[in-house]
Amino acid sequence: MIAEQSFEVLTILNLFEIKSDRISAECGLQDCRPDRKKLMELYLEQLQKEAPPTEHILVAIDHTAWARRDANTLKDRTHEYQRGVIIGQGYSTIAWIPEAQGSWALPLLHQRISSGSSPILQAASQLKLVCEQSVNPVLAVLDREYGNATWVLGQADIQADCLMRVRKNACLWSAPPAYSGRGRPPKHGPKMRLNDPSTWLEADTAIEIDEAPELGQVRVSQWLDLHFYRAPEQRVNLILVERMNPMSNGQPFPPLWLAWVGERTLPLETVWFKYLRRFGVDHWYRFAFATIALDIA
Repeated sequence: MIAEQSFEVLTILNLFEIKSDRISAECGLQDCRPDRKKLMELYLEQLQKEAPPTEHILVAIDHTAWARRDANTLKDRTHEYQRGVIIGQGYSTIAWIPEAQGSWALPLLHQRISSGSSPILQAASQLKLVCEQSVNPVLAVLDREYGNATWVLGQADIQADCLMRVRKNACLWSAPPAYSGRGRPPKHGPKMRLNDPSTWLEADTAIEIDEAPELGQVRVSQWLDLHFYRAPEQRVNLILVERMNPMSNGQPFPPLWLAWVGERTLPLETVWFKYLRRFGVDHWYRFAFATIALDIA
């Protein structure tokens, strides 16, 4: 099986057009220290052959942890959250998700997060590097760890579109009212609490879709031009995805809140479905934990 092959064996399979000697020469594998940037450039070179220049490259960004509680002499251990607080090292990964369905993910960059950085700072740095090297526009999908003002501000100068999951108890604000001419101009309009339907504004768009048999009927609503409190200048489109059919126990499915940030837009019928492809990076993490040993990355 492919998962049992070494890196050098994978490079000579038909999955790659790049030969192993080129990868070894350009990425420094002779001394077992591959150049991450050059390796990423080779990956992107292949990806651009798969998609037209105007089509998005879909990448997933995620943060995981490697528990090292007993490694007392290991430098730069940090407190990480993984089903509780652990002591170890965190890693940030940005991976290309090539298929509309399936679990394949190709990691473009996988780096340890130092104690002087953070998952959001590391992810923003990785996304910026990928965008600088990519000819295609980039769409990044991220979990709720990144669905906040800190991430929105961190990626403000990066030429990428982002689709993030938002916590169900988050708050967003609408555009401020017109300046009355007295006092300080307002920065925020009415507050929208996601866990309090009585505060919800009227949606700008709402559609119902019944195209995925495994999901059933889905209602998708969108609010335009909202913002997080600490990022009033960064406009966010809020998306609510609701499955209309109940679960097997008769209870409704929890709602899925998403936030879109970027200059480009995608049809509401398809944009929310892009987020579901994010889970391909989780399958790669399982492979990495089982065979690659993150503690030596």
